[in-house]
Amino acid sequence: MEWLNYHHLFYFWTVVRTGSITKACEELRLAPPTVSAQLKSFEDHLGEKLLKRSGRNLVPTEIGLAVYRQAEEIFSIGREILDTVKRRPTSRPLRLVVGLDDVVPKEIAHRLIEPAFRLEVAIRLVCHEANLERLVAELALHEVDVVLSDSPVTPSLNLRVYNHYLGDSGVVWMGPPDLAKRYSRGFPKSLNGAPVLLPTYDTAIRRKLDQWFAGLGIEPNLVAEFEDDALLRVFGHAGSGVFLVPSTLENHFRKHDNVKRIGVAKNVVGHFYAISAERKIGHPGVVAICEAARREVFA
Repeated sequence: MEWLNYHHLFYFWTVVRTGSITKACEELRLAPPTVSAQLKSFEDHLGEKLLKRSGRNLVPTEIGLAVYRQAEEIFSIGREILDTVKRRPTSRPLRLVVGLDDVVPKEIAHRLIEPAFRLEVAIRLVCHEANLERLVAELALHEVDVVLSDSPVTPSLNLRVYNHYLGDSGVVWMGPPDLAKRYSRGFPKSLNGAPVLLPTYDTAIRRKLDQWFAGLGIEPNLVAEFEDDALLRVFGHAGSGVFLVPSTLENHFRKHDNVKRIGVAKNVVGHFYAISAERKIGHPGVVAICEAARREVFA
């Protein structure tokens, strides 16, 4: 009996879905010559030309399009099989792999993920922290179950993933007692020339803050920028400058970190999303995260 090489089919499906061998190789983590050779072997095995050039992109031929549609069904069924197995009750803990965008405050991440441990089934949690682009690539390869981020995935990434809005939070300027006392008077104009600690510009909240400063005609003294939110607050607690926290965490920081409110950055709002590879979320742990976020964390 003649069998189809499903690895070859998967490479072909990925090339068509991404539109080029280069993008497919980035997703598959393979070298272009390897993928090109596998595609040729697949076409030789089928005896049909499946791809053709259209400008800089590769597009399927008529028969290639038919193969792609059937491949889409095959791999969709494969994803359903994985989901079924993951949700099947067993004596072993249910594995939940969360990709955490490194700009999401750790305290919010904990509040979002913790409800998964309240399920009747035991959860074994694995957290990966990286930038959003890398995490979404892992999501597309089904290496993570969900990505938590402060921004949605844009269509420019050309990946079949889905944004699930969780909620939003305002932001509050805070600092150690001496800095809070100094800059709370005359806020927000008091921040003109004040030492501030900010997230890096590639974050959604930073771009909103820059617009907020510009709208008020404020030019703060930018002392430092951080990719890691937790490290930013370590410097803030040490007195290096004033810093922002989500308003939903204000009471937590006032209670545990000996910092005080300076003022609210009006109209600056952080949004939070769960990003999945499926339109309808099936993993019980991810369902728990989304439901608790809307009901508790951002209510």
